Amino acid sequence: MDFIYKEEYWYISSFINSTLVDGFVKSEEIEIIMREHLNNLTKEDIYYKIRDEIGDDIIDMAKNVSLSCRWVPYLENFPYEDENSQKEYDTLGYFQFDIEYYKENPSRKENIKSSYIQQIPQIIITILQEYSKKEETKGIIFDLESPMYIFVISDKIKPQEISWTQENVEKYKKNIGYWTEVYSGQWEDYSEALYDKRIENNLSNRTSELHFIHRNSGFIYMAQENYINFFDSYMKEFVLTPTPKMRAVLFALRSINESLDLLFLKTQSEEFKDVDTIERKIRNLRFLRGMIQTKLSLIYNELDYNRRQHYSSVLKHLLNEFEIDRIVSRINEKFNIIYDSMQGLYVKKNEEIQKRTEKGLNLLNLLFGAGILADLGGVIMIALSLQEGDLSSIVLNSIIALLITGILAATIIVNIYMRIQVKKAEIFEAVDAIIEDRQGNIILIKRKFPPYKGFYALPGGSVEKGEKPKEALVREVREETNLNIDIKEKIGYYDQEGRDPRGNVHSTAYRCVFLGNISEMKTSEETEEVKLFSKEQVKDMELAFDHKKMLRDAKFIE
Repeated sequence: MDFIYKEEYWYISSFINSTLVDGFVKSEEIEIIMREHLNNLTKEDIYYKIRDEIGDDIIDMAKNVSLSCRWVPYLENFPYEDENSQKEYDTLGYFQFDIEYYKENPSRKENIKSSYIQQIPQIIITILQEYSKKEETKGIIFDLESPMYIFVISDKIKPQEISWTQENVEKYKKNIGYWTEVYSGQWEDYSEALYDKRIENNLSNRTSELHFIHRNSGFIYMAQENYINFFDSYMKEFVLTPTPKMRAVLFALRSINESLDLLFLKTQSEEFKDVDTIERKIRNLRFLRGMIQTKLSLIYNELDYNRRQHYSSVLKHLLNEFEIDRIVSRINEKFNIIYDSMQGLYVKKNEEIQKRTEKGLNLLNLLFGAGILADLGGVIMIALSLQEGDLSSIVLNSIIALLITGILAATIIVNIYMRIQVKKAEIFEAVDAIIEDRQGNIILIKRKFPPYKGFYALPGGSVEKGEKPKEALVREVREETNLNIDIKEKIGYYDQEGRDPRGNVHSTAYRCVFLGNISEMKTSEETEEVKLFSKEQVKDMELAFDHKKMLRDAKFIE
């Protein structure tokens, strides 16, 4: 017995910034890119090392695919800010791909094995990873940490139709298991326990159907008559559509969870002193959590009041499969932890304010305390034998008033000066290196840690205490690339507010050349990759921080 492939639906969760991109227009662009890559697929592109004949089959499938892509918004007015890239988004949703191999030649579908299904979506994810690095996609963030969700549909069995009693499910569990777990592999040494797990949640309430929904893939078999009568009118709305929606909720919750982790690190780091900004971000994350919980409340209401038993069982299963309650609980715990951490920041901030206030008050007490000025005026009047109301006493009082005004002005000036000094103390100096080789390529590093984890950037880093900027640059480049450099000229000083999410970081960029052999270049503990890029490549890339501006100022790109 085996299932005959009918079609597939792929889903990938995403945030978009609707002020920068139109999700519907982008879906058309993505569709064109996917078609082009699949039409030109080679064996080198296939995700796993597989036998030549299987590779030929997958390439043939790619060249005979019917593919469409559309953007589906789920939560609009959802103001999410990615703590790693500092990009802002306003809509949560997903891109849906409708896939059918051999649509014009259905008999070929019988040759599609379940082991083939995962190959092309893995390639698509790789393509989207490259696509997401381009500057024109800065208004989109894809869920590239998770496998693309795949729903596989079958409407035929060979050699015969089967009544799906529990006995027959058990009898054919290996075949069913192969199709229900797309990403899990199909080696013969898989245990009975694993196959039992794969088939334990048949969500169908008919003996002519099988419905399985797992964390990264789902499988639906419907006898052909049922498929014709119920797939579009019922199955899409009550089984397929809730799955990517719940997965989008999971993506949003994971993103909030990661943002809370990064914010907690900020509260523990001396580099981050902007308490107001952290507080604003926490309020925003709390608002997003509320929006998601409102959506989940609607789902729980469906479970309480919806009389469609099949639909209710699907919703319950999705909540359990994606462990929604568990991650919501973890997020709530992290909010409590970060609130406790913020209390320490509030105390520290209040202590700093109090110290500055005490300095000002001490100065005023020195000037006004113990009646010094009043006694001074009285002594002068006695010495000059002046009486209250005399013209001379009026002039003297005026002089004293001017003196007091001058002292107050001096106090204000001192206070302003103190604030400037505090502000200067909060500035962190950094350096960045623009290093070209003899062919006009530039060296970029791939960042290993937030912010901008996974983004390419210029080599560089912080200037340590007692270190000169050029000394720091030589050290940082050596640490990150293993190269020695010669600094040729200063490109510019970059101090725009918000250029670095870690705080008030000002950077100086220098044009440099490397010394020695480029083959000595290698990664370090701080970098995932060190690589040469051409001008054409960099032009379409999105770099960390304001490094693209530095390259424009250096005339490396336009």
